[in-house]
Amino acid sequence: MTSSTIAALRQLPLVVALLAAPHAAAREATVATVAGGTPYRTAMAAIDRDHDRFVAELIELTQIPAPPFKEAVRARAYAEKFRALGLSDVAIDAEGNVTGLRPGTDPRATLVVISAHLDTVFPEGTDVTVRRDGTKLMAPGVGDDTRGLATLLAYIRALDAGKVRTTRPILFVGTVGEEGRGDLRGVRHLLTKGAYKDRVGAFFSLDGADPAHVVNGGVGSKRYRVVFRGPGGHSYGAFGIVNPMAAMGAAIAEIYRLQPPASPRTTYSASVTGGGTSVNAIPSEVFVDIDMRSEDAGALATLEKQVLAIVAKAVVDENAARSTRVGQVTADPQPIGDRPAGRTPADAPIVRVTQDAVRAAGFTPTLDASSTDANTAMSLGIPAVTIGAGGSGGRAHALDEWTDVSKPESVKGMGVGLLALMTMAGTVK
Repeated sequence: MTSSTIAALRQLPLVVALLAAPHAAAREATVATVAGGTPYRTAMAAIDRDHDRFVAELIELTQIPAPPFKEAVRARAYAEKFRALGLSDVAIDAEGNVTGLRPGTDPRATLVVISAHLDTVFPEGTDVTVRRDGTKLMAPGVGDDTRGLATLLAYIRALDAGKVRTTRPILFVGTVGEEGRGDLRGVRHLLTKGAYKDRVGAFFSLDGADPAHVVNGGVGSKRYRVVFRGPGGHSYGAFGIVNPMAAMGAAIAEIYRLQPPASPRTTYSASVTGGGTSVNAIPSEVFVDIDMRSEDAGALATLEKQVLAIVAKAVVDENAARSTRVGQVTADPQPIGDRPAGRTPADAPIVRVTQDAVRAAGFTPTLDASSTDANTAMSLGIPAVTIGAGGSGGRAHALDEWTDVSKPESVKGMGVGLLALMTMAGTVK
């Protein structure tokens, strides 16, 4: 039995589930009928009425630091908010994700997940005090993705205010490890090891602001720290021996001669370098971090193979070019990131529903690819999209990050995710 056959068999239970209750629920509730119904209109009135509370929670959560791998304090605060809003089975799982369930009317139906990530890119000690200038809030992480977290809380209140009942249960999640070297560890655990493994039939990620931007393509990535080592020595006295810096430089130069495909879009970057001890010493160790990305898993695998071959050849060439009398140059490629590529087809119900919700709010939808928590769901065959939480923002991952909470634009944008969520969950009349 081939590995592809085994993988297909592993997905069979999920495929069967997706062909049953979830699609029936999506057919019963269309965007038009949900948008025209009293529950949605009442829910949106609550979002409008409670907008000041949404802003206050956004500021509160932003000012709880959540550095990479240190999201626990924010997670505990977020779990308490889930409990206060009446979600059931509120928990912080083994990886640190915060989960809370809003039950549906059909206990056999698969879950609809809606998530935002708890972590930011900013290291411990970063000042996360929010500054306000009119409707603009400025602080590290205020938009990416704290705005998404605050929006989930607003949705829970709105669903309750509208007395919304859904066929499918809705699982609200604050994930960990979405940024950088977190490598999607939170959503990986949620979907492959956690209590809700094999129960998810649709996945929404709130990330970013633009509500018209529908991400249905998951940009996969492979990341390596390549450590080049050699004997080292005095820059004058040992001149002529092999130098790991020379091997690293040659490898980087050769990588940048690669011409990856434009479609599917495939990229690479030599992003961080370091090593050495002194200006007058041949280094014994240097390193380079390399980021490779593609919308297609096959193209990404090809690029990875090419890059690793270039590194190996650079070592051979350096050992042939200079003296190895006191030792040779070696290279150790250490994986530091592996995000799966994936795609939800444009004609999948979750994509069509989300686009219809965008249009219903008066926006023009665009489909795109990005790297978000939804990547993992897509790679597992779970229908998934990433959508903006509403409003506008900019300077993500910078100390002067900002988000605008002007009420009309904010409420209008928040309506997109709520409408898509209610439709996919099968709102019951």
